Amino acid sequence: MDTIASFFSFITTPVSWVIVQFHSVYGAIFGPDTGWAWGLSIVSLVVLIRICLIPLFVKQIKSTRNMQVLQPKMKAIQERYKNDKQRQSEEMMKLYKETGTNPLSSCLPILAQSPFFFALYHVLSSIASGKTVGVINQSLLDSARQAHIFGAPLAAKFTDSADKVGSLDATLTSVRIVTAIMIVMMSASQFYTQRQLMTKNVDLTVKTPYMQQQKMLMYIFPVIFMVMGINFPVGVLVYWLTTNVWTMGQQMYVINQNPTPGSKAQDQYLQRLLKGITTHNEVRSKRRRTIVSAIVAKGPDRNDNERKFINSLSKSGLVAQADGTVIKGEALPEGESHAAKRQQPKRQPKSKRQAGGAHQPAAKTSGAKPSDAADDSPKTSLQKKDEPQDAQPKPPRKTGNGAARAKSGQRKGQQRPKHPTKK
Repeated sequence: MDTIASFFSFITTPVSWVIVQFHSVYGAIFGPDTGWAWGLSIVSLVVLIRICLIPLFVKQIKSTRNMQVLQPKMKAIQERYKNDKQRQSEEMMKLYKETGTNPLSSCLPILAQSPFFFALYHVLSSIASGKTVGVINQSLLDSARQAHIFGAPLAAKFTDSADKVGSLDATLTSVRIVTAIMIVMMSASQFYTQRQLMTKNVDLTVKTPYMQQQKMLMYIFPVIFMVMGINFPVGVLVYWLTTNVWTMGQQMYVINQNPTPGSKAQDQYLQRLLKGITTHNEVRSKRRRTIVSAIVAKGPDRNDNERKFINSLSKSGLVAQADGTVIKGEALPEGESHAAKRQQPKRQPKSKRQAGGAHQPAAKTSGAKPSDAADDSPKTSLQKKDEPQDAQPKPPRKTGNGAARAKSGQRKGQQRPKHPTKK
């Protein structure tokens, strides 16, 4: 660890300078030799570094969203080459290259913090050894060696011997209790942050290398911190615990306010949004109107959570508009929505239509009363509406064997009834 810390010694001076500047502020409040002054200086260093890393965090969020968008394609590749793992990996890498997605982007904040972390470790190790480092002179060194956090010196470690801890004016028991508690808290916060991401902000039904990577990190990182934590000085444990708590809070904010589409967190967010809209009958903030507008613009490409949101608005008598606002509309019963298509009558098959026509009563051509024939005549489909009442059907033309031809040319089936005026 000392070798790695010395490798990042180029940043030791800037880190020590920032700590000294914060110590001058907190020292005026709590006293220059107190653990509060030095401990809060380390916490402020973490906050400053994390603020500078916000652009990297935004890039991490975008990369995570891109991975979510690619999950259906990744699943298709997995199913297509399920018996050829090498070809599956090649197709995955090709997909990453085409879309410009890096599955390791989730590690960017950790990698960016590494130089500051090892520089701080180098500073605290020098303080424990009684050596000046960076801008920390002898007077600041003596002040830092006297600083204790809950009875544990700032530069003490879990693995230190009793003699070394005694030289820092502390007991081995107090050092090990404080460091053990901080190590457990550090590992627990790391595990909770990663588990929160896995259970709320991703789709666990899709088994992809990215998902396997995230699941692996959820269990590996806490174990790594727990094993390595016993070799960290108390000041470094303060640094890493603070950055884990920052990451946890930052992750909770993103999950609650900008969840991944299709995730459990998105469903919970849309339920809260729906409750606010139905209570006030309007979308009350510009940011929420942007979200509603994006959902409306998706149309048939909405996921299950977004379709559920639109249908719930319709059942409440509200209709989402393209600009993100809502207007009052007709409340629909359960199971219906404004987007439902109009039901068209089904066309009956030809056999049923013919069967229906056969059930119509046929007009009698002989022995029928004039009134009965008059009532039945409008029901026949062969009589023209504009035909005059005294029109007579033309007799068939007789040429040669005309009678036989006329007889053979007659329409089979029901014949046209005679007009009632004809006797």
